[in-house]
Amino acid sequence: MGATVRVQVTVNGESRESHVEARTLLVQWLRDELGLTGTHVGCDTTNCGACTVHLDGEAVKCCTILAAQADGRQVTTIEGLAPDGGLHPLQEAFWEKHGLQCGYCTPGMIMAAADLLQRNPDPSDEEIRHGLEGNLCRCTGYHNIVEAVKAAAGREVSA
Repeated sequence: MGATVRVQVTVNGESRESHVEARTLLVQWLRDELGLTGTHVGCDTTNCGACTVHLDGEAVKCCTILAAQADGRQVTTIEGLAPDGGLHPLQEAFWEKHGLQCGYCTPGMIMAAADLLQRNPDPSDEEIRHGLEGNLCRCTGYHNIVEAVKAAAGREVSA
């Protein structure tokens, strides 16, 4: 085991602290240490977006961010997006508009879309496609994903 570092991160509103190897990736810490498996590992190179979370309110791909880099910061995962066990408007819209098939990319898509809607609450189709272009889906062809984001844009969205 290599050198360890202490990390204290507010994850989904709860302070979490542990000692991790200095080379531990944020996605590994979230999944393996905290059990937040909604954040997926797809490519380990930031190409697919399956690992998208919010770091201090901004969408990031956490497969190339060290857990130590998140020390003292706030992370929101797909599990923390909706308050009180309900569904976030984006989650509802993805379900209603069939914006998913296998579901592997869905948490990352939703986290990226939440970031987009925070910055632009009424995006055009082109702006949605541009805002999600760093997140890959191998199943849907993206049409229903864009429709889901448009549907959620008309609802109260906060991340």
